[in-house]
Amino acid sequence: MPVIPVVLADTELRQALRRGLPRRGVRVMNCTSVDRVAAVMQRELVDAVIVDVLRADAAGTFRLAASYPRIPFFALSAFRPDDGAMIAHCRRAGLRGVLVDSVDRPAAGELVASRTASRARRASLRDAPRLLRLTEPIQRRAWDEVFHRVGAPTTTSDVARALKRTREHLSREFAAGGAPNLKRVIDLARVVTAADLLGNPGHTVRSVARVLRFSSASHFAGAAHRIAGTTPVELGRLGPRGVFLRFLKGRTRSRI
Repeated sequence: MPVIPVVLADTELRQALRRGLPRRGVRVMNCTSVDRVAAVMQRELVDAVIVDVLRADAAGTFRLAASYPRIPFFALSAFRPDDGAMIAHCRRAGLRGVLVDSVDRPAAGELVASRTASRARRASLRDAPRLLRLTEPIQRRAWDEVFHRVGAPTTTSDVARALKRTREHLSREFAAGGAPNLKRVIDLARVVTAADLLGNPGHTVRSVARVLRFSSASHFAGAAHRIAGTTPVELGRLGPRGVFLRFLKGRTRSRI
């Protein structure tokens, strides 16, 4: 499950954020410092980062945002009119949003949820179900379930249980009409996500393998080869869309 690390001293503000975020598919993680966020980035699938830049390490936040440009960073602080220089610095540093506590608190969660890394990845693949011939409701539901689970090891049995099907039944339903088989799509979701993460200078092949719960770097390399016909090192250059286009070219089937 993706996480959203937050460096916010205000407990009520953290609670307001949680209320505005989807109840399923994301977890808010309270961090005591920006250094703690940096450590989380190396072991968890991070969907966004929120920092009170007026009370935490602003310079450290800006450095971290530069190392992870594929992950949106947000400043959420009690900004006042004389904080214009800090707001301008947040913009120059590439932060995705500057939220004013007194104004944006009720909608902060929804604002962040609309701009997360996972949402951007899904947007880059918005036509994927059609191109993969996933036309039936059960196929679309399985596709969504796979992407909800992308940060954890997932099997066809896991998806089948979530959708209240047997593994064999779901596998047949999913692959009907010339669609890929489900096992292959589970690999696709992980490799697409890996390609996105490897666009961050702060990530290495080893750290991405750890974040996406591959059992080893060689396991990761095998998945990259099956799905995109390339090495993990090249995934960052391809990006999510490039991986998907490679997948369409004859790599959609595997043994169930």
